[in-house]
Amino acid sequence: MDAWSVPPEGDETALGHALAGFLRDHQRVAVLTGAGVSTASGIPDYRDADGQWKHSRPVMFEDFRREARVRRRYWARSLVGWEYFRRARPNPAHAALASLEDAGRVRGLVTQNVDRLHQQAGHRVVLDLHGRLDRVVCLDCGDVSEREDMQVRLQTLNPQFTGTVAVTRPDGDADVDLAVSGERFQVPACQHCGGPLKPAVVFFGESVPRAWVRQALDDVDAADALLVVGSSLMVFSGFRFVRHAAQHGKPVAILGLGRTRADELATLRLPGDCSSVLNAALAAL
Repeated sequence: MDAWSVPPEGDETALGHALAGFLRDHQRVAVLTGAGVSTASGIPDYRDADGQWKHSRPVMFEDFRREARVRRRYWARSLVGWEYFRRARPNPAHAALASLEDAGRVRGLVTQNVDRLHQQAGHRVVLDLHGRLDRVVCLDCGDVSEREDMQVRLQTLNPQFTGTVAVTRPDGDADVDLAVSGERFQVPACQHCGGPLKPAVVFFGESVPRAWVRQALDDVDAADALLVVGSSLMVFSGFRFVRHAAQHGKPVAILGLGRTRADELATLRLPGDCSSVLNAALAAL
């Protein structure tokens, strides 16, 4: 079996050896990560093994921007979900990728996650493609504030809120039984202009800033190859980088469980657990 041969799913050590072979042949890789990297930290992913939604579709940007009712419901759910999200800590997958950066093998890391766990693990050069959940932005004046401050304001305005968690979500949201209190939920306004507040993340239906896309494409162009970890690539914001790499002759390795949108573009497809395979690869390098 050569270094790039793909072992059976579940043979994490053999998959790690295959990834190590890929990394030896490509000394500087651009890395793209998705929700599958953070599941071991207790943050659930969006999609199942077939790439289908596990939950109801997330809030759409235009609905959030236009309708106070949607904003009220989002922040009520987020008030509960944030308490779970904020406690998440980096797992061995985050640590392994930080170690690859320390070893000089990572050209740049682009993450579709909004949890900042790569940074907590010590990774220094990270592009948060979909923004970051630990900040809040005003839709009118653009003022940026801390999510922790928003949590205090939400709790102060809604001391009797009775929402209970049914299921936590990957973006700090939660499926919550709002009961009657959801209709009376009060949402703080911007302290500078009184405008509506939104988490500083890219909602579904919202465009990723062009400068961020350009930076990510530059990382792919400057790298020897692209490594995708824990992403189904079902949304175009991530898939575009795999397509770009393939169009420019860059080898692509995809690590993660389940089907991805770019499987046919992959030079190496590694159907295994992100943490186990990454750490097996590190041990083999």
